Amino acid sequence: MQPAAFVHNNTEIKAPPLVPEIRLHLATEVTPIWQATEESLARGPTPPPFWAFAWAGGQALARYILDHPDIVAGRDVLDVASGSGMVAIAAAKAGARRVTASDIDPYAAAAIALNGALNGVSVSVDTRDLLDRGPAGWGVVTAGDVCYEEPMSSRMIALLRRIAARGRLALLGDPGRAYLPKEGLVELARYTVPVSRELEDREAREGVVFEVLPE
Repeated sequence: MQPAAFVHNNTEIKAPPLVPEIRLHLATEVTPIWQATEESLARGPTPPPFWAFAWAGGQALARYILDHPDIVAGRDVLDVASGSGMVAIAAAKAGARRVTASDIDPYAAAAIALNGALNGVSVSVDTRDLLDRGPAGWGVVTAGDVCYEEPMSSRMIALLRRIAARGRLALLGDPGRAYLPKEGLVELARYTVPVSRELEDREAREGVVFEVLPE
């Protein structure tokens, strides 16, 4: 099944609780989407469907951008490991000049395209692995809920620090994941994010938005 058809067939259009301004193709339950992904995996390489959920760190970051549109208005924004594209869509809604959502998962790329169209915004999709690069030309780089495992977290934080070292704004949204750095972050905002017990061990998480500092 083609990625766009898979997204259509295994999701419903819903608004995340913290960002009701944005509608996304999201899974209604964890088990069915995981089973559908495993069935696709049997026919070829299919990553886990992280794109099908509005993770708490991403919701906090999207909320912050919508509440503070001046940080992205008129600027070029790159959202790394974009998943559903929620943060990228928030940046586009907030008036960013150009928004690119980066994700190596072709199913995420399909979801981002569908979700951008659903919200009436223009978001480009880049499926290259950008984590070990130093993307030039971006005024703001964002990453939501990416500190859940190594080496993903280390590579992502290194990228954000390189961006910050160039004098650009690097933003990270995180709800207290295991591999969140303990230093080099400045807290900008904190939100209580309702979450599903199917995904988390509680009914709400504190989603924190940080500015990432250079090393």
